[in-house]
Amino acid sequence: MTQQSKGKRPSASRPLGARDIALDTLRRVETDQAYSNLQLNRALQDAGLSRADAGLATELVYGTIQRQGTLDYWLGKFVAKGLNKLEPWVRQLLRMSVYQLVYLDRVPPHAAVNEAVQIAKRRGHAGIAGMVNGVLRNMLRRRDELTIPEGLAPSDRLALEYSHPKWLVERWISAYGEETAEAMCAADNEPPHSSIRVNRLRSTREKALIRLREQEMSASPSELAPQGIVVERGGNLADTPSFRDGLWSVQDESSMLVAEAADPKPGMQVLDCCAAPGGKTAHLAEKMNNEGRVFANDLHPHKLKLIDDQAQRLGLSCIQTMSGDAGELAEHFAPGSMDVVLLDAPCSGLGVIRRKPELKWNKTPKDIEAITVVQRRLLASCSQLVRPGGVLVYSTCTVERKENEEQVDRFLKEHEDFELDAQWPMPVLASLKDKGAIGDSFSGMVQLLPHQAGSDGFFIARLRRRG
Repeated sequence: MTQQSKGKRPSASRPLGARDIALDTLRRVETDQAYSNLQLNRALQDAGLSRADAGLATELVYGTIQRQGTLDYWLGKFVAKGLNKLEPWVRQLLRMSVYQLVYLDRVPPHAAVNEAVQIAKRRGHAGIAGMVNGVLRNMLRRRDELTIPEGLAPSDRLALEYSHPKWLVERWISAYGEETAEAMCAADNEPPHSSIRVNRLRSTREKALIRLREQEMSASPSELAPQGIVVERGGNLADTPSFRDGLWSVQDESSMLVAEAADPKPGMQVLDCCAAPGGKTAHLAEKMNNEGRVFANDLHPHKLKLIDDQAQRLGLSCIQTMSGDAGELAEHFAPGSMDVVLLDAPCSGLGVIRRKPELKWNKTPKDIEAITVVQRRLLASCSQLVRPGGVLVYSTCTVERKENEEQVDRFLKEHEDFELDAQWPMPVLASLKDKGAIGDSFSGMVQLLPHQAGSDGFFIARLRRRG
């Protein structure tokens, strides 16, 4: 890629500001398929911005990606030669600037335009700067035209109002109905909150809450996960003495429910088939009081260090890491040798859009079809390792029924020696019922949607092998 197509970065003598950081991140997400959260975190660590500027950069990155579809709809009326014909950095600069004009009240409109023009001058040439200036000032003059048309069909309205791909909205309306689909789309555009899982071997939730509040963090017990704590305005929770001392781990509340559903006991043989980065592995080991064995497998050898580092930090010696294709684990372990098998399967990730908003623009229906083939193969293979009377837990971080309920239904039809198991821990069932994720006739699998508890969208099924 040429320097022109990337846009020249400011000189080394001029420190990068919030908008430059945001623009570089947005370009990398589009052109290099970088994950927005990882790319932004790296950029902010290197830049050393003030808290206010770091907050602005974060808002610009997530907001611009979240609202990309709507921003492009409006920009399409003002960019003469078409938005897709612009260089990526110019396209992202326009998106980011219009996001400020429409969605950020605290940024004066003329300031947003002037900043965009200055960036265009530094990174491009006079022609680009003039085009950016003309487009944005024209949009500012015709601000009342930046609205959602009335009378649209439901899928078109939701796609444009909440900035989601139309194909995805159509699937959600078909699966959940228009009202729930709208709630899901709205939740995807909300900022995610932070949560931690207390290491029960080294602390209690009550003690952790006291410690967090002593550090002037706004913390409250999770209403979803027994060992969870929700932290508002807590900063980087992984950069604290308590994290380094292994008192807690950073994990989304819905993800914590996976090990709760597995409910392993001390002394058991447990297998986590797709384990990296190790959050669920560690949670399983904590619930087992570090007694027994948790085998943590991952396809990628370099990711094993993430699991080993977690185990060491948390004081968990019962975890044994290994690398290989989860579909071939039956070659390494005897059939029926595991009390609990967890398959946290590769998936489309459509339940974590609020954390990785680019997912909704990058995924396609073909991606869903392709991943269901992988999931089916892994389920068939990993299930062989469950002992009679043992438990198989299948989980994903998506809300796509082909990957979730339909996948489990197909597995049960093909494996009559398994059945759904509704014997989940009562506190977990109570919290799921309270959030409206399950009803009175709970079968053993749950689809937690992102608007129900303010958490990621997650699917969990607990199955038992007959015996």
